[in-house]
Amino acid sequence: MLKEKYEFNLFADYHQFYLQDEEAHGDLSNSWTKQASEDLLALAPGNIGVGTVRDMNVPVIVEIHDCEPQEELNSWHHITECSIDIPSGKIVVAGCTDYFPDASRISVKPGTYRARIFYGGIDSLSEDDLDGDDKYKVALWRGETTSPKVVKRRVEN
Repeated sequence: MLKEKYEFNLFADYHQFYLQDEEAHGDLSNSWTKQASEDLLALAPGNIGVGTVRDMNVPVIVEIHDCEPQEELNSWHHITECSIDIPSGKIVVAGCTDYFPDASRISVKPGTYRARIFYGGIDSLSEDDLDGDDKYKVALWRGETTSPKVVKRRVEN
């Protein structure tokens, strides 16, 4: 069941935005491998890097659930899953070039969370890749640590 929902408009500079534990020291700079770029998902301790198809402002929803959400997967172009440890109880949501002290924070119960990341409208980009109807949603719920995986892979046009 959905407990909380947050909406953001993040500057996805370098085609990415982050969710991270407030006290995490993990660095995603070496995590964006060729495979991570194809999967639109990079990980480091306490950090999730979500790849985007534009490096402009993008709409992002973060949902906190009390159990694994049941969502219609067919309405999304690409879906990934992973886990993240949040020992501080504060999740920072930011574009990768945002000023960290000013970035948005979400308070949660400390612990390990599963994350399912939904990517929609990623086939709607203009020819110059500056405009589009792409949107991103991250659903979080407390759960066991899991290996990252692609639940649904986008079809390249």
